[in-house]
Amino acid sequence: MNYLDGLNEQQYKAVTYEGGPLLLLAGAGSGKTRVITTRIAYLIEHLGISPYSILAVTFTNKAAGEMRDRVSSMVPGAENVMIKTFHSFGAWLLRRNGESLGLSSSFSIYDDDDVNSLLKTIVPNAAKSEIKQFAKDISRCKDDNLLPTHDLRSISSYPEFSEIYEKYQNRLKEIGNVDFGDLISLPNKLLTNNNLVRERFHNRFKVILVDEYQDTNKAQFALLKNLAGPDSWVCVVGDDDQSIYKFRGAEVKNILDFDKIFPGTNVIKLEENYRSTGHILSIASAVVKNNINRLGKTLWTSKGDGEKPQIKYLENDEAEALFVAEKCKSGDLNQTAILYRTNAQSRQFESSFIREGIPYKIIGTLRFYEREEIKDTLAVLSFLINYRDEIAFRRIINKPARGIGKSSVEKIIEAAPEYDNDYMVTIANSNILKGKAKSGAEDFLKFIEYMETIDHKIDLGHYIREVVDKSGLLEYHRTQDLAIGSGKVENLEELINAASKYTGDTALTEFLEAVELDQSSFNRDEDDFRPKVTLITMHNTKGLEFDRVFITGMENGLFPRSEKLEDEDEIEEERRLFYVSITRARKELYFTSCSKRVIHGKFMNSTPSIFLNEIPEEYVVGDKMPEIVPDSGFKRGDNVYHDDYGSGYIIKVTDNGKHTLVLVKFETGHVKQFIPEFTPLEKISY
Repeated sequence: MNYLDGLNEQQYKAVTYEGGPLLLLAGAGSGKTRVITTRIAYLIEHLGISPYSILAVTFTNKAAGEMRDRVSSMVPGAENVMIKTFHSFGAWLLRRNGESLGLSSSFSIYDDDDVNSLLKTIVPNAAKSEIKQFAKDISRCKDDNLLPTHDLRSISSYPEFSEIYEKYQNRLKEIGNVDFGDLISLPNKLLTNNNLVRERFHNRFKVILVDEYQDTNKAQFALLKNLAGPDSWVCVVGDDDQSIYKFRGAEVKNILDFDKIFPGTNVIKLEENYRSTGHILSIASAVVKNNINRLGKTLWTSKGDGEKPQIKYLENDEAEALFVAEKCKSGDLNQTAILYRTNAQSRQFESSFIREGIPYKIIGTLRFYEREEIKDTLAVLSFLINYRDEIAFRRIINKPARGIGKSSVEKIIEAAPEYDNDYMVTIANSNILKGKAKSGAEDFLKFIEYMETIDHKIDLGHYIREVVDKSGLLEYHRTQDLAIGSGKVENLEELINAASKYTGDTALTEFLEAVELDQSSFNRDEDDFRPKVTLITMHNTKGLEFDRVFITGMENGLFPRSEKLEDEDEIEEERRLFYVSITRARKELYFTSCSKRVIHGKFMNSTPSIFLNEIPEEYVVGDKMPEIVPDSGFKRGDNVYHDDYGSGYIIKVTDNGKHTLVLVKFETGHVKQFIPEFTPLEKISY
């Protein structure tokens, strides 16, 4: 059993523990995967437990595959251990036991497109964006273990949502197929209602292990309870301090309350970190201990303290990008990561890195100028300076939808040579379109004619804002954000920010040229195998590690996000996200914060993130935090604008002893409270 060699004391206790239930609190970089796989090997070889009776569940196919390979290399017969993701296990269970639910073993699993198509047959008059929202809400219901008969007002405010959800489920049953949510909810239903099947699984699985337990949702938690028999050894492995996926349905209470649901739980903490230096871990522990809802542990390392992390306060986001770029000119680029809270923040770094000749890659998203919403807007801009641009015309003539189908577009293009290939003149003078297509083309013509009246020379940022607003692209991509939780509107705002510094007669052409040069830099094949800096959002860093990490945008309103600041539970999740970000660094760590940042095309004052205040001074070097004199400058009756809620006016101003609070009534009727120093709330005049 040489696989036990090298385990530290706590790891050894976890591997050799007999009985259940067991909660392994595995801190970042504490070797949890090794502990799980070694425990499985130990159970088989030393305790004589049949591999056939062991179930290990994780979240990704990659993690399951790696776990399977490791265990198989340790002990003979380990290939018979069932190691699956939650959803693949659910599919396996249903294909063998789904008859009582009306499912044949050959059922199909519907993907997002299939779900949307089925919902369209149920709500034929609903817009595409509404269909996507229904699909998202139904998925969330299943994650939260909610049926159509439950009170679903916390999920959807749509009056007929429960009825739509019920009809959708009935149609799925009639068809005999399932969606991804059903792969958890239907096994729960089966095990709850069928005693024979439940007892069979209790007898089958004597050992159940769940990895990344802090990321489980309510339905997955219910499935674990259903699978665990009175004599089962249940072991869950996770870190409550790394629960950062609430927006995906993850429920941190699953790990916080595990010992209440499974009485007699033994808790073993894996606190020795093999990744980071001492000062980095001291900061991580000092920050996360400010959370109230946690089980508590303190990371430590035998590696030594290492270099002290650095805090840098900068004038603006351009200076931030230049500071990071200068640092990246030395050191291993492959081991360097730039972390940010929102995808839109990548644009400034991309531009600086291109200018400085620093290769980079973006993880988890497209490069800024390759994103759909950005390409849509750039196509409109290109067309506005060249009415003969066929490529731009094809992209934008029916986006958002104006009732102009492909055949109608081809008719316009075929007729264009008669009008010197000027598509505006072609639409205005030809009579080739009928009905909706004609009306849609005329609407497009009016939009272009309106933009001709707007001067782009003074403020290109304002001009582009008019483009995305009047074209309908802003509303189109806002509905996309609502449906799929993307950040398209934020990216459009960042495009406006990028354009705001261009002025003069050639502002638009210079901007498009600069973008085109950026684009050409993206496509250099010789860069493919060069070392590259990693640009990545904080959420996407989970499970990754780098020698050098920059945590950027450390300002209130950006990180933590402004909408999180008034909710303590949301602040705690943002703090956990900070903890995850810190613990990605092995050797070097930098924090950057700007006193100004371009928002809505204008420089807005920022204040350092409240999380920077939580870092003990003895663990960091660099700039001292600038003194901030809180003065909101707002008074009762002021007209204001908020990016998420629109226009409104202040109905009350108060002071809680630490911050000024303003109560705003919006034109929509909503009343919201804000802390102005943390929130991009802009005064406006009519």
